[in-house]
Amino acid sequence: MAIRGSLREASLPDVLQLLAMGKKSGCLSVTHRHAFGSVYFDRGRISFASIVNRRDRLGDMLVAGGIISREDLDDAIAIQSAQPQRRLGEILIANNLLAREELHAHIKRQIEEAVYYLFTWTQGTFSFEPDVVPDEQDFLVSINPESLLLEGARRIDEWGLIEKKIPAFDVVFALDRPRLKSSNVELTMEQQALVPLIDGRRDVHALIDASGLGEFDAGKALFGLASAGFLHRVGRARAADEPSAELRVGEHRNLGIAFYKSGMFDEAAREFRRVIDLRPGDDLAEFYLGLVAIRQGRFDDAVHSLRTAVQRAPDHGAVHLNLAYALERLGRLDEARAAHARAAHLLPDDAAVQLSGAVLAIRRGDIHAADAALRASAARSNGRTRSAAWFHYAGLCATYLGDLERAAAILSEGMQLHPHAGSLANNLVAVQERRGRLAEAAAAVERGLHEQPGLAQLHKNAGDLHYRSGRYEEALECYARAVGIAPDLGGDVWLKLGNIRYRRGESDDATRCWERAVVLAPGHPAARSNLDMVRRSA
Repeated sequence: MAIRGSLREASLPDVLQLLAMGKKSGCLSVTHRHAFGSVYFDRGRISFASIVNRRDRLGDMLVAGGIISREDLDDAIAIQSAQPQRRLGEILIANNLLAREELHAHIKRQIEEAVYYLFTWTQGTFSFEPDVVPDEQDFLVSINPESLLLEGARRIDEWGLIEKKIPAFDVVFALDRPRLKSSNVELTMEQQALVPLIDGRRDVHALIDASGLGEFDAGKALFGLASAGFLHRVGRARAADEPSAELRVGEHRNLGIAFYKSGMFDEAAREFRRVIDLRPGDDLAEFYLGLVAIRQGRFDDAVHSLRTAVQRAPDHGAVHLNLAYALERLGRLDEARAAHARAAHLLPDDAAVQLSGAVLAIRRGDIHAADAALRASAARSNGRTRSAAWFHYAGLCATYLGDLERAAAILSEGMQLHPHAGSLANNLVAVQERRGRLAEAAAAVERGLHEQPGLAQLHKNAGDLHYRSGRYEEALECYARAVGIAPDLGGDVWLKLGNIRYRRGESDDATRCWERAVVLAPGHPAARSNLDMVRRSA
């Protein structure tokens, strides 16, 4: 279940402790002004962390530690610019500049520093989405959050002192070098790294970037120098030149993608609109605006954005694929098939394209073709976990074909791989009921409600099981929960609610339930028959 809140109400260390104690897996997203950070958990342990649009200091850390030279780093960055899909660390390893063990140690430190930096955020929002994992290319660690919480608490306390001397990162300091030289004091390693860089022009931000130190280590070193009287504030950095439009586009795009991945769709849409303001017709921004609209159920808006993206990037297969989905949801099946055909041409071996083709085949009633497409999609998954949607439609096809045993096996496997997908539990309940396996159906309902208690259809299915077994009070309770969540769930649930109310001698309530059933399903014969009976006896 997703968790959301404000950092004013719950501090980030408290949230991390809660997730650790609950052994949660997923992504904690944190926003602060125009910054965005992510902390990934794997069964209560931190596996990855990053901050969007914050300079990646891995290279600077390696230079500062004497592992590689500045020239080596510049060469690696040049290679990465030409091959953006490659990770900086992997390039350094391939160039025999770094051992993999050294890379892993520095990445772990980088992840820890990102978490410590997030601890300084006291305003903003957080959101936890279960079962979200980092990108495949990210190096994962396994860090006990308690160790970070202890160190983080110490740093937060010390930040209160540091900020008295370093109130902001745009402060510029000058160094009293003669006094420092005559004092013969012993400098820390961090201070030794900073002293040559303090020139009366660089602000604290620039000193951090140039030294490769983290914010806390640099701040602590400067605090020591300032407290000893070696540093003097000479002002604040001039407002930086207005960032280029290209740089601003990149910043808004990165934030938008991060928001989208974290399920923060309104925020993602805001950032992509800013991209389009700076670069009208940007195909990637239009593509993501289309994805956001799909996730929010605004399919007309999705079609508009995706068609704009298609005009700019006609060979982008994912755009055609998502356009096909949006059109299918609007019932514009001929247009959807045309978009899907283009996606299939551009992405002939893509499992998602096969799944989309199966859905369109189901919509036109060709279940055998849909079943074949789903099998092809599974074969092209290359060992990756099939999506919850694949299991949903594969189970549906097997059910339509009358193979209930295969449908039950497919849906059971899907529930194991996607425990939070309540629709799979709901479909499994229906299949097990049709098979006469009521105990298995009840178990599927119980598991589904544990994972997704807000799914009305599951409460309705639980009620149906009780109703079939003559446990009417239990059924009444389940049906009441179902219509409380979704009042327009359907005529059948209101019919059975009326029947139970009538059995209890509550004729007026029964009548209202049956009337509601007729409104939702005007052709419902049982509800009409019951209403006629009550009216004749009145």
